[in-house]
Amino acid sequence: MSQPPPRSERDRLVAVTLDEASMTAASADVEHERRVAIFDLLEENVFGVVEMDAGPYALVLSTAEQRLVFDVRAADGASVRTFMLSLAPLRRVVRDYLMICESYHQAIRTAAPAQIESIDMGRRGLHNEGSDLLRERLAGKIEVDFDTARRLFTLLCALQVRTPG
Repeated sequence: MSQPPPRSERDRLVAVTLDEASMTAASADVEHERRVAIFDLLEENVFGVVEMDAGPYALVLSTAEQRLVFDVRAADGASVRTFMLSLAPLRRVVRDYLMICESYHQAIRTAAPAQIESIDMGRRGLHNEGSDLLRERLAGKIEVDFDTARRLFTLLCALQVRTPG
């Protein structure tokens, strides 16, 4: 029988799925951003379920009844634990972040470099704020480092994107 990998190697995500039923139709740009966010998250992350040693993990992110659902599974798909977080504490920062992202994407087409840089600084600040808030909400349930929280916040925002219609 082989030894399990050291805990640090097990405290990570090896698969991330966004629940299709939780998402609305999105533009090609939004779909690309979702794929890039998942790729970046899988490239480097720290993710451990508190008081459990079942990693590495697969994660299915979804929304249900105004909650963010973390369906945590073992790499083989076996259920580990499901966590539901109210979206209410995150709603303002997600809304503001999505608005500033829209402004940023518009600005890169027509604005002066100094204006783009100002918008980007605001965008990064809101992203950090959302990441910190998400990390606080996960405390005691799921341990993540700051960079993993940033990538998870990006995916949370991807679930919230609505396509004009």
